[in-house]
Amino acid sequence: MSLLALILTVLVILIHLYIVVLEMVLWRSRGPKVFGITRQFAEESASLASNQGLYNGFLVVALVLGLTLADPLGHAFVLYGLGCVVVAGLWGAATASRRILFVQALPAALALAATLVAH
Repeated sequence: MSLLALILTVLVILIHLYIVVLEMVLWRSRGPKVFGITRQFAEESASLASNQGLYNGFLVVALVLGLTLADPLGHAFVLYGLGCVVVAGLWGAATASRRILFVQALPAALALAATLVAH
């Protein structure tokens, strides 16, 4: 893996760690400001947000495994994790907020491209 691919993949991991904490722990306090929702909606949707956060955690685990396991398994985990983030980001941009395209999908697509070019 090239240094650029590594840096971009770590960036995706950090973004998703933040999302995990935001959705699972800070939803009621920070969620309204970050997502532009009311406090009441944050209360009502806290269990759904927590579930979303858990899925983001699984993506983090896949990427961390990809960076720590030897190839070819490590490479496969990185491709899987980044691919999932790109697809989820595209879906989120189409169904929830265009901002997701730039916050999640674009960094993951750049990391995926750098990983594919380096390999």
